[in-house]
Amino acid sequence: MDMNENKRRRSMLLYILIAIVAYLAISQALGSNLTATHVEEVSYSSFLNMVDNNEVKAVDLNTGTNELTFTTGEGDSQKVYTTTMWPNDDTLIQRLNEHKVDADAQIPDTSNNFWLMMLISYGLPILIFLGIGWWLNRRMKKAMGDDGPSMNFGGGFGMGGGLGKSNAKEIKGEETGVTFKDVAGQDEAKESLEEIVSFLKSPEKYNEIGARCPRGALLVGPPGTGKTLLAKAVAGEAGVTFFQIAGSAFVEMFVGRGAAKVRDLFKQASEKAPCIVFIDEIDAVGKRRDTSLSSNDEREQTLNQLLSEMDGFDNHKGIVVLAATNRPESLDPALLRPGRFDRRIPVELPDLVGREAILKIHANDVKMEPGIDLGIVARSTPGASGADLANIINEAALRAVRMGRRRVTQEDLLESVDVVIAGEKKKSTVLSQHEKEVVSYHETGHAIVAATQKGSAPVSKITIVPRTSGALGFTMQVEEDEHFLTTRQQAKDKIAVLCGGRAAEELIFGEMTTGAANDIEKATQLARAMVTQYGMSDKFGMVQLGQPASRYLGGGQQLTCSEGTAQEIDAEVQALVEEGHQTALRTLQENRFKLHEIAHYLQKKETITGEEFMNILTRDDGFAPKMPKTAE
Repeated sequence: MDMNENKRRRSMLLYILIAIVAYLAISQALGSNLTATHVEEVSYSSFLNMVDNNEVKAVDLNTGTNELTFTTGEGDSQKVYTTTMWPNDDTLIQRLNEHKVDADAQIPDTSNNFWLMMLISYGLPILIFLGIGWWLNRRMKKAMGDDGPSMNFGGGFGMGGGLGKSNAKEIKGEETGVTFKDVAGQDEAKESLEEIVSFLKSPEKYNEIGARCPRGALLVGPPGTGKTLLAKAVAGEAGVTFFQIAGSAFVEMFVGRGAAKVRDLFKQASEKAPCIVFIDEIDAVGKRRDTSLSSNDEREQTLNQLLSEMDGFDNHKGIVVLAATNRPESLDPALLRPGRFDRRIPVELPDLVGREAILKIHANDVKMEPGIDLGIVARSTPGASGADLANIINEAALRAVRMGRRRVTQEDLLESVDVVIAGEKKKSTVLSQHEKEVVSYHETGHAIVAATQKGSAPVSKITIVPRTSGALGFTMQVEEDEHFLTTRQQAKDKIAVLCGGRAAEELIFGEMTTGAANDIEKATQLARAMVTQYGMSDKFGMVQLGQPASRYLGGGQQLTCSEGTAQEIDAEVQALVEEGHQTALRTLQENRFKLHEIAHYLQKKETITGEEFMNILTRDDGFAPKMPKTAE
């Protein structure tokens, strides 16, 4: 909450407090008088008894109607009564004189005081409440930019005050500051969106032939791949208004609010056509509908309204709806049918060429030393998204400032890769000599198994410096070329490399440590995918036994088989991991002397390059590396 909002709330509370104090003051000033002059009707006999007891002080006699008004007490204790006189009571005047009662007193008419008191007691608080509500309503409409009529009662409890507004962020096309030149690594996605740009620029070409622009395009991909950037680039290229809103902004507590926001959004879009409406994280409002008791009526009404609006608007005006999601499998089928989101555009993780192009775009904003090779960084970051690569460039710039340099060096870039992958160096963690030795053999075990595998990526770096991610060291492998397919043997080789650390510990120390936890997790995941997804099991063959729970968010796997088959899958996965473990043990046993030599060298230097590692491993000193024998 900003300072202006806090100031408005303090002013509101102050006005409410002033109104309450004013009401109490008025009630105190008028209430006592009204109470004293309140008229009570009594019988005539009670009146005579009060006269005989000297309680009556003054009487106002109306002979025309036989009604009289009298008072008792004095000052604050004075009370006013009224009664009807008996006809032909000739003794009344004499009795009043005997008790010294003023029979001709002028008692004011208080017949309306009761209603005045009711007005002050009940009407005044209601008027104050309505006044405060009217003021709050005016302030809310002014703050929300709504000058239209309101349906509020008492200031802000209904649908008025701008609460039905979509609050979408509106940006003019030229103000987005993004075009297709600012997007790299997504050539196929840009090509699919260029047709939309062409329609928004020249709709007459399409209308002439009878073609219509796609009503919507769904951008699907992992987080950080540039889906929002692409949507802004479309608006920037076409030069049209850009409405941006998050799917979660439609989700409200009260039923009907989200649907009202959808209506308002498309009303604004119709007024500003041609334009682009971009709904980020549309899965928040577009989830698949079901008939379960736990269904969300508000979300479903909002989704129904969105479906209706996408069917109802005239796309000849040039309104295009773009949406982004990481979970396309959760979206309602009605949202994905032709006529709503006509196109599904994958925005995948960039390949090697794409990563280098993204790095170049972000490097243009940073001062760098001449001769920087961004290709090395691109090869070191397989699987990195555009956001990860932007972070690497920024981390390199921050490191250059910390080191007192005015330009980024190659060393800064390589270190920033380690920071993004494994975290900062952890200075507070000091390993004991024994633990340092165990970590050295562990990482050397990974490296030797990797270097002796034919289909494995070369080792580029080995370090035993602890990192903030919890890793006590890591071995980095960098592919020389981009690979899009993995063979069964390559998958087995990866499992063997992952088992190399634990195998080295067992071979040298005869013990197991917790340092292999992450290796075991990755090896098990790969082995399970080989069996359940890739059809690389001799026992099950080409049968899909599981499917990813969330393709782009790494949600694990869901088995689609019987319980008995699941047990057999577990046994098959265990066999694959154990095969890799035995391969790693054989490889390290055959290269035991190199394992000792490289581990000792690593203990001294803590970080060595892949070139240093390979020089020692391949040096002709009688202990050349031996390739692992195939398991029988």
